Amino acid sequence: MLKYTKHTLQKMEELLEEIGYEVRTGKGSFSTGYCILESKKVVVINKYHSTEARILSLLEILKHIEVDTDDLEDKSQKYYEQLVGE
Repeated sequence: MLKYTKHTLQKMEELLEEIGYEVRTGKGSFSTGYCILESKKVVVINKYHSTEARILSLLEILKHIEVDTDDLEDKSQKYYEQLVGE
């Protein structure tokens, strides 16, 4: 069960950074709460959303981007697989 805490949010942001994405928070009128700039590997999360909404946005992003799990550390690889349910 995923807990919607600031610690979980931080771990997910660190995982995305290890994958190669830069995570930023900013204001915007994204209807989904986030925006992905694929060519620059930048993820922008709406800073006005709750911690839970930010976590759900990052989870959705992780499920939609291609990730080579062989490049991740063992701990990060297990966490990624736990998040996306592989």
